[in-house]
Amino acid sequence: MNWIELSVQTDAEGAEAAAALLNEMVETGAAIEQTILPEPGEKFDPARAYSVRAFFSSDQREQLQRAQESLWHLAQLRPMAEPRVRELAEEDWAEAWKKYYTILHLGKHLVIKPSWLEYAPRADDIVIELDPGMAFGTGLHPTTRLCMLALEQYQTGAPRALDVGTGSGILAITSAKLGAREILARDTDPVAVETATRNVAINRAENIVRVERGSLDASCNQFDLICINILAEVIVELAPALAMALRPGGIVIASGILDFKSDDVADALNAVGIAIVEKKQEEDWVALIGTMKDEREPNTRSLIPDP
Repeated sequence: MNWIELSVQTDAEGAEAAAALLNEMVETGAAIEQTILPEPGEKFDPARAYSVRAFFSSDQREQLQRAQESLWHLAQLRPMAEPRVRELAEEDWAEAWKKYYTILHLGKHLVIKPSWLEYAPRADDIVIELDPGMAFGTGLHPTTRLCMLALEQYQTGAPRALDVGTGSGILAITSAKLGAREILARDTDPVAVETATRNVAINRAENIVRVERGSLDASCNQFDLICINILAEVIVELAPALAMALRPGGIVIASGILDFKSDDVADALNAVGIAIVEKKQEEDWVALIGTMKDEREPNTRSLIPDP
């Protein structure tokens, strides 16, 4: 089977809209990547700061055509480059995206190392080795970086953690490397589950991270720390379930949020008893860090480190 790659360059809001559109059309989901360098001979254009890409199998040409038509309509509302289509042999598609990735240093100690690159770690490095495949979560997108920085800052002790929409498993693995004692990583996309399981094994975190297909539900409860890096609208919808899953004094790190939608997410979290303690921002993207209020002790913040 051959794969057909559909990609488009756009701005932050356009990237979120294009990814949401493509997620409805491909089982493997769409990935958002920050454009590091322009194509040869092109100048960098802020309106094309992000690339959204999705892969269609060779027998999905009708879906591909509908996706192209939908992107054309979206381009009437947002600045967006002409979509690009290219066909890849099955053995080649996995190599196609590797040119976009390099070793990435984040925060004080975090290092994202693509599995195919060599790296000699320093003594205090915390190395996350990653093979993202077609699943979202490479460290190239600001939402992923904001979550990782928040984990490095706010995760203390050995929490019981939940990663909702785990994608490549990068946040669950980061939490494990930072000392979490138990992590449940869930995603509704079977490709993400397969990719995250592989990355957990690469990082030898199988005894800490359990990867499952699914989302936030009644079986999720009494977590000390929850990461949810999804769309703003989904976080708003899941806010009551987040409150049920988080123990009093626990922390939620919510990302995947465009700046102009952050107030909606903050209001939804506050409404269910999750107090926002910090807003982190990179370009147009926001991560909100909140703590679950304890009705007996309204100011409980047992997992939040002192400034």
